Amino acid sequence: MIKETSAVKFRQNLGEMLNQVQYRHDSVLINKDGKPVAALVDVRLFDRIRRMQGRFDAICDRLEAGFSDTPEAEGLAEIDAAVAEERAGHSKQSTD
Repeated sequence: MIKETSAVKFRQNLGEMLNQVQYRHDSVLINKDGKPVAALVDVRLFDRIRRMQGRFDAICDRLEAGFSDTPEAEGLAEIDAAVAEERAGHSKQSTD
């Protein structure tokens, strides 16, 4: 479960929030001036996020290397065309 709280309430209830994260595996989204600025998550989730970030970075590096000779405008046009084609397929499926 994800709970939201203000930075002030978070400071006032830090111990309780830590217990919720540690024992109930909740997450806490911390807002400042009404905008999200940080999150407190269970350490297992944090480790998983870090592993996923590493994989994501590696994939991005491989894609960048593989398309390094493709002009940016051409690459963006291909992406736009693929997105439009996918959206058209989803629209057609929902009407069938």
